[in-house]
Amino acid sequence: MNKIYIIIIFTALSFSLQAQKISGTIKDETGKSPAGVTVSLLRSKDSVAVKYAATKGDGQYVFVGIKPGDYLIKATHIGFATTVSGPVTLGNDDLTAPVITLNKLPSELQGVTVTSKKPMVEVKADKTILNIEGTINSVGSDGLELLRKAPGVLVDKDDNLSLAGKNGVQVYLDGRRTPLSGKELADFLKTVQSSEIEAIEIITNPSAKYEAAGNAGIINIRLKKNKSFGTNGSVNAGWAIGITPKYNGGFSLNNRNKKTNLFGSYNYNRGSNRNKMEFYRTLADTIFDQQTIMNNNYEGHSYKAGIDVFLNAKNTIGVIVNGNTSENSNTSTSNTNIYYQPTGVFVKQLVANNSSAGNRNNINTNLNYRYAGKTRELNVDADYGHYHMFSNQMQPNIYYDQNGNKISSVSYNMISPTNIRITSLKADYEQDFKKGKLGIGAKTSFINTNNDFQRFNVYTNNKVLDTLRSNRFDYDENINALYVNYNRQWKGFVLQAGVRAENTVSKGESIGNKLIGGQYQHYDSTFRKPYIDFFPSMAITFNKNPKSQLGFTYSRRIDRPAYQDLNPFEMKMDEYTYMKGNTQLRPQYTNSFGITHTYNFKLNTRLNYSHVKDIFSQLIDTAEISKTFMSKKNLATQDIISLNISYPFQYKKFSAFFNTTSNYSKYKANFGNGRTVDLDAFAVNIFTQASLKIAKTWTAEMSGWYNSPTIWQGTFKSKAMGSMDVGVQKQVLKGKGNIKASLTDVFKTMRWSGVSDFAGQVFKGTGNFESHQLRVNFSYRFGNSQVKAARQRKNAQEEEAKRTQGSGGIGGQ
Repeated sequence: MNKIYIIIIFTALSFSLQAQKISGTIKDETGKSPAGVTVSLLRSKDSVAVKYAATKGDGQYVFVGIKPGDYLIKATHIGFATTVSGPVTLGNDDLTAPVITLNKLPSELQGVTVTSKKPMVEVKADKTILNIEGTINSVGSDGLELLRKAPGVLVDKDDNLSLAGKNGVQVYLDGRRTPLSGKELADFLKTVQSSEIEAIEIITNPSAKYEAAGNAGIINIRLKKNKSFGTNGSVNAGWAIGITPKYNGGFSLNNRNKKTNLFGSYNYNRGSNRNKMEFYRTLADTIFDQQTIMNNNYEGHSYKAGIDVFLNAKNTIGVIVNGNTSENSNTSTSNTNIYYQPTGVFVKQLVANNSSAGNRNNINTNLNYRYAGKTRELNVDADYGHYHMFSNQMQPNIYYDQNGNKISSVSYNMISPTNIRITSLKADYEQDFKKGKLGIGAKTSFINTNNDFQRFNVYTNNKVLDTLRSNRFDYDENINALYVNYNRQWKGFVLQAGVRAENTVSKGESIGNKLIGGQYQHYDSTFRKPYIDFFPSMAITFNKNPKSQLGFTYSRRIDRPAYQDLNPFEMKMDEYTYMKGNTQLRPQYTNSFGITHTYNFKLNTRLNYSHVKDIFSQLIDTAEISKTFMSKKNLATQDIISLNISYPFQYKKFSAFFNTTSNYSKYKANFGNGRTVDLDAFAVNIFTQASLKIAKTWTAEMSGWYNSPTIWQGTFKSKAMGSMDVGVQKQVLKGKGNIKASLTDVFKTMRWSGVSDFAGQVFKGTGNFESHQLRVNFSYRFGNSQVKAARQRKNAQEEEAKRTQGSGGIGGQ
């Protein structure tokens, strides 16, 4: 409990800061007070920016913590001319500055080029945004690499994602949930190149408008969109070297006018990666000492094309098609020395040199209609997605004695095609209601996944299907949802409240053969699980003083089992290790409570408590005395309390962002005698990124992260790991080109290790990645760069974010 008291004391301290202030009001020519005006406080002597603020609905702004002196106040807003006040002097008392009046610009801006740079990280009341464009991460990385660097995100040894200690993370692409999880999700993220990504949003408190899945929150990957009129585009190319070389390249094109916006992009990547793993297991009277080196060769293509048609000022329709295709081949060299534990005598060596080849293809189509009036808005989305995955694995197992003589051998061939089809239709409607915003919506989705796992016993001249180990798994899921959400601002506080109802009907069918009474018998393991749940969410923000906002949040969420985790088939990795699904796996439910404080628009503090029932855990269990299998099961409970503190810093040409997340987690479960889980851990995640403009066209950057020891998947106690990247970039070709060079994992510290002790088996593992790389990338923009007042198509998520910023609310999504 002392750790909890320390967290609460830190939070209380962040609320106690007070300082001197300058306040004022912004109006336009008509006397109205526009919201969202950017206001800068400049030193009078050299015009260096000291503080930044933004106006609310009443046009007011405030700067807190200002030293006495002479200042200028600058106001900028889209569609208005930049205005700078006359000098104002701050003495020993608070100062109210004269009203600043903004003048509208002409409707057409001819020949004006606007250049701006977003901060590397933006922290809002309900989300953290990691901006990728313009940083050393913008080319040469993939989606999974970027998530390893994202504030508060942890990627474990098996590429599972967790956020603030919770593993129920849902990944969205442009506001639409991906149907993948575990290894399938990790492999998909590796095909998404950083050159395609505009930003990564980490949404910690989704409202009722979002699907209820994801106890840890939502990670939304926003792909790039071009909003300029005319014809323009970009090209990029890159090269990297670690142990082996890697290449990437791509282009984008955009043509926009008052009636249509036509866009498209293509990206290519090719290369190989090497991973090394070591496992030491003691089970019953046997010791297994395994060393494995894995090489992965890959080649991928991704594409996106679409059109928006602006029917009139209020109605827009659009179509987007995007997808990717990739091929990979993997080889692994695995040597396992087997010992008799009581005496330590060597028994035999297992050599399993596996090879596999596979491909992955997916295509997604979206049809969108949007109506936007003065007081109401309607968005309708129809989506269809198809994911196809195929793998063909050869696994020879050869045993040798202590003299290196071959004892015996057995070989397997595993062929596994998987297809996932998703069809969904949703509608979101919002209108002014009782001085606030009322939102209602509905969604229906149909998901079908089919996996045909075939295992063959391989002999010298032929192979025979092993009907006991082969399996076909079909899974269907239908989710129907309704929600209502209300957001209103009163004087001094904002309230957002909503509830989402979801009806789920899932059906699985696993078909194979069993050996019963000495004879093979066909079996059909079918299960059907219908259920309905309600998921309330609430957020209240006290914002009487915009410089010191305090918020409280609550939400209930669900995580449904991944499709393959329900499949009861057994997938062998070697003679002593296999995986299998669990048809009895239940959804996990999470209740979360949070307190958020924002000071001076910069210092953000978030304290959160979550209680998870029936949490998923990948247990490393035992079978047949000396064999190991991995399977997902429901632990009884998980309790997590976490504290997140973040702060952006700017001084002249230097900018930085600091983020730290600390959490205390406890896992409890009882599966019978000798099969209990009772673990707890206090963990810290630190992330920092900094940028220094060292010359007019030169910028240097550094980013780093550190994860302290924690618990993965409920039973695996990991050790600390971290990494640091450095880079430099230079603008060329009159600012339209950019050359970047970076070195990743500078000190080669990105290594994982840990131990699991469950059901009489002690499992120790270590491993590393090909993370130490030198990367060089070039990008070039061409075409029209003029900015006009173009209508922007927004998906439902972007509109929600706009409402939150306008009202100052937490979770007003």
